[in-house]
Amino acid sequence: MMNQRPPDQEHIDDQMVKMEVNLDDISGEWLGYVMELLFEAGANDVYYTPIFMKKNRPGVLLQLLCSSDSVPKMKDVLFTETTTLGVRYYPLTVHRLERAFIKVETPWGPVTVKEGSHNGETVQRAPEFDECRRIAEKQGIPLKRVYEEVWKRLDGKCD
Repeated sequence: MMNQRPPDQEHIDDQMVKMEVNLDDISGEWLGYVMELLFEAGANDVYYTPIFMKKNRPGVLLQLLCSSDSVPKMKDVLFTETTTLGVRYYPLTVHRLERAFIKVETPWGPVTVKEGSHNGETVQRAPEFDECRRIAEKQGIPLKRVYEEVWKRLDGKCD
């Protein structure tokens, strides 16, 4: 069951900025806090990678993606809320799939599913985690069961 869309409707080649800092003297709790602040300031994505720094010290590479307009806000957060003394950043092109949202009916209510299209065909589908989680908690059932029900209905195995 592939959903057809004209290829020219894809969301193509966003211009973004990738920013990064190496940190070897910050706690995990602070990193979580900084991630929240960066998202609130407009980051599109924030992630960490374990690295080894000079003198073989373990550290973290904090990376984020944002619009060029958001760079000053990101620098403010990084310089005031982390231990970094410098920020690297450079332009980046991101190719995104066209996204659409559909509702899938389950025995516990509707769940939104995000679809991504490439060359006019739906090639990715993902149930919205927060909705599935709410259902699982409210119904007292495993999250896995909610996902299985959504996938079963997406695959047309249920009416």
